[in-house]
Amino acid sequence: MTVTAPARGGLRRHRDFRLLWIGQATGRLGSSVTSVALPLVAVSTLDASTLQVALLSAAAWAPWLLVGLPAGAWVDRLPRRPVMLACDLLALLLFLSVPAAAWLDRLTLAHLAAVALGAGGASVFFQTAYQVYLPSLLDRDELAEGNARVQATEAAAQVGGPGLAGLVTQLAGAVNALLLDAAGYLVSAACLLAIRTREPRPARVRRGTLRQEIAEGLRFVARDPYLRVLTLFSAASNICLFGYQSILVVFLVREVGVTPGTVGALAAATSLGAVLGAAAAPVPSRRFGSARTLLAAEIGAAPFGLLIPLAAPGAGLLPAFAGGFVIAAGVAAGNVLKGTFRQTYSPRPLLGRITVSMQLVGYGTIPLGALAGGTLGTALGVRPAMWITTSALALTGTTLLAGPFRRHRDLPAHPG
Repeated sequence: MTVTAPARGGLRRHRDFRLLWIGQATGRLGSSVTSVALPLVAVSTLDASTLQVALLSAAAWAPWLLVGLPAGAWVDRLPRRPVMLACDLLALLLFLSVPAAAWLDRLTLAHLAAVALGAGGASVFFQTAYQVYLPSLLDRDELAEGNARVQATEAAAQVGGPGLAGLVTQLAGAVNALLLDAAGYLVSAACLLAIRTREPRPARVRRGTLRQEIAEGLRFVARDPYLRVLTLFSAASNICLFGYQSILVVFLVREVGVTPGTVGALAAATSLGAVLGAAAAPVPSRRFGSARTLLAAEIGAAPFGLLIPLAAPGAGLLPAFAGGFVIAAGVAAGNVLKGTFRQTYSPRPLLGRITVSMQLVGYGTIPLGALAGGTLGTALGVRPAMWITTSALALTGTTLLAGPFRRHRDLPAHPG
């Protein structure tokens, strides 16, 4: 048995999807807390420099370069739910270690970097396994709705997470805010354990060596015009996105002069755009076409990033909010469309390797972007670095025009 059909009433009545959905949302809530709390720990507790804060962001994404390719091959070989459970439990222990070290007065920047690196490694395996696991719970025609629901709920968690991080930081310190992330991983693991659907065993096919299996996934992505262009676009946009996001907390706290609570509130407010973008993506996709909607979301949203460096105290934060809101909406809508396309377009036995091959390039550039942001901020100043990275971001959407997307109304359902 590969899929448990939902009861009448759609995905809302699909028990196992609902559990996966809740677990993902809770885990993302914790992760969004950490995205604000971890740099705040470095800035406010350990007095880290701009470059050191950017290095923390780079450490969280470096595992995509280090273990991304073998992760895809292993996920195609292994049952996915146990992989996801192991990742949740590892991340739980890592984030519990930060407040424990702080309580013992042993917390260092090296410790924070090790936690970011280890949790990033767990995320590589979890996210790859999740992308392959979801199609085993849902039918093909349910995937678009399922992805939209998961993306929208994750975006909603990202709204609450930064604000919650700012509030807890104000009341109890940034270190203690990381306990919320640990709790999120615990709930995620509990939800995975409660799923009843028997996961199909990975297809028994004649396998080569791990290197040969990795190469098969890479070749498929490199030869396919749709996947190739999407991969290059992700690489370019992530360099610029994380170039400015890696120094955003430093920019807001030290350049603009806002409090940690305000940083969290601003991050939560801009994340509302992601909720809107993810929830709304299927509607214009059906009416105007999925390929056209993808182009509109990715090309149209990026230039609004130029509003962020205009931030100033008080009402001067409105441009930063508007820019972040529109970017979040475009990214979330694009993620729904790209994720559904990859899951329905890719051959199932290759899905893990195709996913991680694309993410290796797309996510692998994130540490480079973070380092570029930190280096520019150190050399030129934080605000000039924000101008440079957001200006580059405004141009990245045009990468998609180099592929076949502009010639079609909808994304194809399968190769050929």
